[in-house]
Amino acid sequence: MKTLEKSGLAEKALAQGKGILRLAPTWVPRSFCVPGRRIKLHPDDYYVLGGNRGGIDERWFSSTTPAKNGPLTGQDEGLSKIVFNDGGKEVQFLLKDAIDELKGEIIGQRLWDAHESWPMYSKFFDNMGPLPHHIHHNDEHAALIGQKGKPEAYYFPPQLNNHGGDFPYTFFGITPGTTREQIRECLVNFTKGDNKITNYSSAFRLEPGTGWDVPPGMLHAPGSLCTYEPQKASDVFAMYQSLVNEAIIPEELLWNGTPQYRIGDVDQLMEVIDWELNTNPNMLETRFMLPKPVKPLDEMKAEDYVENWVCYHSDAFSAKELTVFPGQTVTIKDSAAYGMIMMQGHGKMGEWDIETPALIRYGQLTQDEFFVTEQAAKEGIRIVNHSTVDPIVMLKHFGPENPDLTL
Repeated sequence: MKTLEKSGLAEKALAQGKGILRLAPTWVPRSFCVPGRRIKLHPDDYYVLGGNRGGIDERWFSSTTPAKNGPLTGQDEGLSKIVFNDGGKEVQFLLKDAIDELKGEIIGQRLWDAHESWPMYSKFFDNMGPLPHHIHHNDEHAALIGQKGKPEAYYFPPQLNNHGGDFPYTFFGITPGTTREQIRECLVNFTKGDNKITNYSSAFRLEPGTGWDVPPGMLHAPGSLCTYEPQKASDVFAMYQSLVNEAIIPEELLWNGTPQYRIGDVDQLMEVIDWELNTNPNMLETRFMLPKPVKPLDEMKAEDYVENWVCYHSDAFSAKELTVFPGQTVTIKDSAAYGMIMMQGHGKMGEWDIETPALIRYGQLTQDEFFVTEQAAKEGIRIVNHSTVDPIVMLKHFGPENPDLTL
């Protein structure tokens, strides 16, 4: 079998899209979740991988990060694939392989020199109910199990939140005044039913069109809005809550991020918690995110578009929401490579037709997800809105230390 490098597919795909790569949908199941059914997957396909895999409640974007879903994880699960038209035949190959081959030609030399990989991905997370109070490890703790730490952020797209699910509130952190002994006791009691850890946290109502920043080391129990979630290229986590919506969380998920030699050691679980971060009394002020215009609104509106930063607190990634007005043509420049997903409308982006599907079968290809190379982004992407009534809305996810992010 030819290697990707020898076949030249990556170079051909890059040339075909003139610096814009078309991506296939990447669906990911979670055995501990109930799908919220708002990510446009066909109703018959949410359990297409089998009941033992759980329902599909995530779609991953621009991902070179494999999903960590236990021994039943499918081959290439979580990894994005490029779609290339090879003489009338559609061929798919991994975005990761293309980046490994072409390096800075895709993601930019700045990122390749610093990371030698595409160091983030984004996803739609779509759960009918809340997730357990859980934590993502920082780089130091994640390294003990051969992974990277995981900061993440949330944005709640209005287009995917016509209903809020069962519990549109997210718990963040630990209520100030809580003692370490109280949290430790909850972890000791994990296998005894409800360990009641959210008794020591505060929940915030989630609003479409807003977002939250979640650094590693912070306990959080995501609510049931459909969430756009940029994050560092990692799938490390541990569940610290034992009962959610009357469903028991398996104890193995408590120790999911723990090195083998410390499994059973509750003190290790405590060490993962960033206590100062969790007990910050100004959680709303420091972690909540309202959209922020990339430049003066009047200036953008005069140019027939509006673009807002929607995720901007982390130096590991950032994200924008771009709206192109009906019937208009714009050219948008960025200083960094990015992945994008269509939220609304249809038209043209560079060489590609773009459209927002209403319903997607598992395995079906779409024209709503792309990856834009750094060079193409810097030269400017021409976007044409073919509708006279409907705006084009897209979400764009960037890697670390975006030069344009100066908020």
